[in-house]
Amino acid sequence: MAIRIDKPTVIEAAGNKPKLIEEYFGRVNSQTSEVSIARMKSPSGWVEPGQKPEFNEYTVVLKGTLRVITESGEMDVKEGQAVLALANEWIQYSSPYEGGAEYIAVCLPAFAPNTVHRDE
Repeated sequence: MAIRIDKPTVIEAAGNKPKLIEEYFGRVNSQTSEVSIARMKSPSGWVEPGQKPEFNEYTVVLKGTLRVITESGEMDVKEGQAVLALANEWIQYSSPYEGGAEYIAVCLPAFAPNTVHRDE
């Protein structure tokens, strides 16, 4: 039987500025550990701490530009583009440009605070 999700749960975000995380599927909203799917809205100038998560993260940028920094370099991921961050690799996200960024993040397995391993 299909399960309808009536609304997302807003999750507190890490970073220097408030970022909206709306979790549709994941450990909080749907009690699923296999996958998490969330819509993110980050303001201009937002920076998240670096992290080395235990999950793959698939990100599709819907609006604006998301900056992605890894140990091997940095890239800007623009509206209509996507990026795959592999598990156990260090990564940092930010939205440095005017207008910020809106994007969908899919984590396999689902995001969990104890598996993201953020920098101190």
